[in-house]
Amino acid sequence: MSARFPDFRLGKVLATSFTGTLSERRGDAVERIPTPNRLVDWLVVSGLAVESCTTAQLERAWQLRESIHAAATAAARRDPLPVSAVQVINDCSIEGRAAAILSPEGNRQWRLGSASSVEDALGVIAADAISVIAGERDGKLALCASPTCQAAFFDTSQSRTRRWCDMNTCGNRQKKARFNASKQENPGSAK
Repeated sequence: MSARFPDFRLGKVLATSFTGTLSERRGDAVERIPTPNRLVDWLVVSGLAVESCTTAQLERAWQLRESIHAAATAAARRDPLPVSAVQVINDCSIEGRAAAILSPEGNRQWRLGSASSVEDALGVIAADAISVIAGERDGKLALCASPTCQAAFFDTSQSRTRRWCDMNTCGNRQKKARFNASKQENPGSAK
């Protein structure tokens, strides 16, 4: 019987999707890549297929994830970027040997240096984080308004006023909490 892991929360931005593999950071944290095999699963669904992962590579992935989260959070708040986080992101970017390739359908894909190179996949994630944090994309970094989440996400909405990292989880949870609070304040109004 295999262990049941929480579903991945995938977004359109690789770097912030990666930081989302640890959610509810300010509440009951949910680790979505607790094992090397689960990191392999996440990389596969993210277009960075690798064959295997060691415990040391998983630990490096966690280090990169937390560095991206720290740097993205600082950037969203317009604070100075943490030097140690920048160093980890840069080191992972340099260590990777992935190449961007064009698919026959006209999409960018990544070719990793070897079939099992987690370092190459982490290099792609680090390079994506660099482009987001450096402001090279149309959008802005923001922090989830959920007090238990506070995830960094990349807001590409037209008004750049999105409040939740994921409307289906954090947004709905907050709307439900507001609804229940208003029901308690006005017990006869919501029938």
